[in-house]
Amino acid sequence: MDIHQMRVFASVYRHRSFSKASRELHLTQPTISNHIANLETELNCRLFDRAGRRTIPTEEAKALYAGVQDIIDRVDNLKDAVGGLRGGVEGELVIGASSIPATYILPAIAAAFRAKHPGASFHIRVGDTAGITDLVVNHELLLGVVGAKMEHGRLDYQPFIEDELLLIAPPGLKLKPKVELAEAIKHPFLLRETGSGTRRIMLEYMARQGTAPKDLNVAAVLGSTDAVKQAVKSGLGVSIVSKFAVADEIADAKLTASCIAGMKMVRPFYAITHKRRSLARRYAEFLEYMLKGQKT
Repeated sequence: MDIHQMRVFASVYRHRSFSKASRELHLTQPTISNHIANLETELNCRLFDRAGRRTIPTEEAKALYAGVQDIIDRVDNLKDAVGGLRGGVEGELVIGASSIPATYILPAIAAAFRAKHPGASFHIRVGDTAGITDLVVNHELLLGVVGAKMEHGRLDYQPFIEDELLLIAPPGLKLKPKVELAEAIKHPFLLRETGSGTRRIMLEYMARQGTAPKDLNVAAVLGSTDAVKQAVKSGLGVSIVSKFAVADEIADAKLTASCIAGMKMVRPFYAITHKRRSLARRYAEFLEYMLKGQKT
């Protein structure tokens, strides 16, 4: 098994797709298939099952992945060390992020980092907090940014910026700058999907005030913050979202934002890494930059 086969295997495993691995590695799909077939012959086992368009890793593939990824990490770290002797940070950083940091926070940090290190590039994978957490836990991402702690045993969580959740409404509703929770939940309510860090934090704060999900007049459950904002603008209901997500709409008077009395909903966003994986130099440099940059 050589490093090229390992990279092909790891890419197919991560993406659960031969075609996506082909695009990521800039190889033809037959080349990807040949690498996997040769690896299966060498190991005398099947690594992936095909079910229609789905590519499903076998138990052997799951057992193989962590070790293969560790070897790839070590090779990449050696390359980074050589690059460091030239004084540069080079290579792609694949970072998973929940929707708020992916959309409203990370792009500016990535741009500032790349201004210092032009050889770096970014691929930001967007998912909900639960999904990004799972990808880091399962060694499919080295670095994630999420809005809630969901895995306490295998991951390191480092807070780097504080967010506040606000009650948003269309301007015509004319809510006061501070409203009681009992008043807020009288209105049709829009929720993010299960797995959303925003939803989890919001419900935790409400629970402390004795309000359960069944007490909400839920008009819709939506899969993104942008969908929530558009639904609020359309008058479908009110919702609770990150201050970062609505800064422009509030400035343009397209939405109003209120605090809920006695319930200042704050949360840190966390950079998450796996305790058992060492970061390649470019990831370590970016993480340090991200953490320090938000504290200065």
